[in-house]
Amino acid sequence: MNTKELIIGKKYEIHAYKHDGKIHRSWDEAVLLEIHDDYLIFGNKRTRVTEADGRVWRTKEPAVLYFYYKDWYNIIGQYKKNGVYYYCNISSPFIVEDDVVKYIDYDLDLRVFPDGSFKVLDRGEYKYHKNLMHYPESIDKILKSELTNLINMVRNKEQAFKPGTVEKYCGLYEELKSK
Repeated sequence: MNTKELIIGKKYEIHAYKHDGKIHRSWDEAVLLEIHDDYLIFGNKRTRVTEADGRVWRTKEPAVLYFYYKDWYNIIGQYKKNGVYYYCNISSPFIVEDDVVKYIDYDLDLRVFPDGSFKVLDRGEYKYHKNLMHYPESIDKILKSELTNLINMVRNKEQAFKPGTVEKYCGLYEELKSK
């Protein structure tokens, strides 16, 4: 799908897969907020999430989601009462097919806290899946490099990590949802 077919304000689904092609998790709603040359921005709130094992839950707070065409990560800014938290997935670049945003989740995650501190998560899960699913060495190098790039974005307060950005897009999401 090229960007001309995308529609601001339209609801899309999100599907995360694992390297072996199996579905990992899906979100039933993400409203497209902005289209950029390199990435798309979505918003959602209390959206239904379905896990691969069938468990279903709902997100609790408004979120702003950044999906990149060429970068190997995506960023979720969660707007909570005590500040903005970020959950960043090291993942393949996304595609959009049949109104579904699709990407491969590569286990490594970066959690960023309101004070700017961060923590790399799921290194053990990454190592396990790397061996189980035989991630190529080329993918391993890309993922580790992209994790470093993402950490540098956090440190430099770039794009999604720029103060006030998530709040701005949460407002835009609420505005579009009320129409």
